Amino acid sequence: MQQEIFGVTVDRLILAGVQTVYMLGWGMLFGTLVGIGLALALVLSRRGGLMENRVTYAAVNVTINVVRSIPFIILLVAMMPITRAVVGTSVGSRAALVPLIVYIAPFIARMVEASLLEVSPGVLEAAKAMGASNAQIVRRFLLPEAYSSIVLALTTSVVGLLGATAMAGYGGGGGVGDLALTYGRERFNTPLMVFTVVILVIFVQLMQAAGNYLSRRLREPR
Repeated sequence: MQQEIFGVTVDRLILAGVQTVYMLGWGMLFGTLVGIGLALALVLSRRGGLMENRVTYAAVNVTINVVRSIPFIILLVAMMPITRAVVGTSVGSRAALVPLIVYIAPFIARMVEASLLEVSPGVLEAAKAMGASNAQIVRRFLLPEAYSSIVLALTTSVVGLLGATAMAGYGGGGGVGDLALTYGRERFNTPLMVFTVVILVIFVQLMQAAGNYLSRRLREPR
């Protein structure tokens, strides 16, 4: 007989943790790549940007605003046909990645955009004066100057994505959310609900501490 904790087998608890880490890890990876790309598009194409283009800026800006205005639980359900077409199923942790990435990428884009806009215009002007191309300015001046702020932005995004992975359990995504719903709420298992909350709180505290430490190290003069 398998050992149980709060009425749930240890194997089931481990599976829920692995599913949550899976969704969080891959969701942040792809969400960050897309989000930084969108942020750069906004910063470079905005008025006075290195590659000013009002059409591009308006298109990206509106798209981000529209997606961010949709609650994740609605996005999760609305994207099921698309998710099924992309990964072949609309159930499971792999399927949950599609709406998770769509959900977190615009959020990251806004956070990173704010970080990039904090970079002093004087730094970019100096780079231009040295004859650097736009690509070189972005790679060697704009992004490095904003690294510390971007780390904090991504730390905040991780916390937001963690909440979304929990909600993904309602759509069959598995993870801690499914554990709390299936074995906690539906079985009136209050100790399990409290246990999942405590685990999530501890995880958030660890992620925030790690993000703060890394950001502080990046701010230190070299």
